[in-house]
Amino acid sequence: MATGTSEFQKAPRAPIGEKLFYKIGEVSRLTGLPAYVLRFWESEFSFLRPQKSRGRQRVYTQKDIETLLQIKRMRYEQGFTIQGLRLRWNTRQGVQERRPSRAAADVVRRVRHELTEILKVLGDHQ
Repeated sequence: MATGTSEFQKAPRAPIGEKLFYKIGEVSRLTGLPAYVLRFWESEFSFLRPQKSRGRQRVYTQKDIETLLQIKRMRYEQGFTIQGLRLRWNTRQGVQERRPSRAAADVVRRVRHELTEILKVLGDHQ
């Protein structure tokens, strides 16, 4: 149902091998998605966070690749928008992608301060 299908979206998918980690170029070939799309999706979906190697390169696991393929199907075959994908994914995964409110942050700060004070008192009594 998606329009504007590119050559990447039509490319036959290579089988996922038995490696533990894949670099972004390999993932691009395996999923048929350009690397810039993979990086963009990483910025859009908080649950998609590949690890970084010592050289600061993204390294994806097989689970990451499966997630990318699922997002790809939902986006290009089922016609979900990025926002729709985010809402649908979070609902399916039981995840809420919200920043804590300022009031909640203030409560956390206050509780942390109180705990620090309690620890000081306890430290004085030892």
